[in-house]
Amino acid sequence: MDTSAIDAIVLPKPVGNFLLYKTVGNIVYLSGQTCSRDGQMRYQGRIGSDLSVEDGYAAARICMENLFAALRQAVDGDWSRVKECVRLTGYINSEAPFTKTPLVMNGASDLVVEMMGDAGRHARSAVGVSALPGNAAVEVEAFFRIE
Repeated sequence: MDTSAIDAIVLPKPVGNFLLYKTVGNIVYLSGQTCSRDGQMRYQGRIGSDLSVEDGYAAARICMENLFAALRQAVDGDWSRVKECVRLTGYINSEAPFTKTPLVMNGASDLVVEMMGDAGRHARSAVGVSALPGNAAVEVEAFFRIE
């Protein structure tokens, strides 16, 4: 797994009474990550009205990069401990009748499979929501199995 781009990402500490991740047994539960980078939201607004599906795909990919950065912390930088991606849930800032949430979430899913091969194939939900923190276009949460 080539992690050079992920290793450069520095995530801010959570704002609020929650953790960046929680490990229970051999599952790492990663808190949702938006499409922000270096303190700046890269994609803001609703997919389908303010932003294109392609913008949403790119936003979901940034979310996943941020999730990998959180996962790196969870395994103390030892990527060999990461065995598989179990599940992704994506929240897509959109409004009815937008129905292309799966196409947006492909941005996150495609990156996981690119990074991990078959171990990156996962269960998934892609849910349209009316608003997200910071007016983010996308937020994604993830579960990974580690050893």
